Amino acid sequence: MSRDQARSSFVHLHNHSNFSLLDGATRIDDLMVRCRELGMHAVALTDHGNMFGAIQFYRQAIANDLKPIVGMEAYLAPGSRLDRSARRTGESASHQVLLAKNATGYRNLMKLSSIGYLEGFYYRPRIDREVLRQPCRGPHRNDQLPVRGGLP
Repeated sequence: MSRDQARSSFVHLHNHSNFSLLDGATRIDDLMVRCRELGMHAVALTDHGNMFGAIQFYRQAIANDLKPIVGMEAYLAPGSRLDRSARRTGESASHQVLLAKNATGYRNLMKLSSIGYLEGFYYRPRIDREVLRQPCRGPHRNDQLPVRGGLP
């Protein structure tokens, strides 16, 4: 395999954009340009705790002939998402990268993001293992695909 072939088969599955507040500075249009320059065929967006950039990312990836992989880096509460007893922000959550396998997985990720903001918000929008154990909508539990971290 040549160096160019190896480069084009590599896919970034963990990227933050400027929608990862205080953590990402990459603009989605700049990400698309760089992926094209490197000959990539696909790219993922996994902003922290939200999916605010998912539609823009999806549309721009398609327009740039790249396969969009929509995801989120969820904040995982150490116990219950309802527990607010952590004394420091570092104690309040760890991280779990989740990628949508299809449209059902995308809807499941939107639901998880909403739960993080509506039920688990404590410094950050958190979910917990209880939420991840709940059956996902759709015919298969793996419509949303965890790719890093411990599973329940």
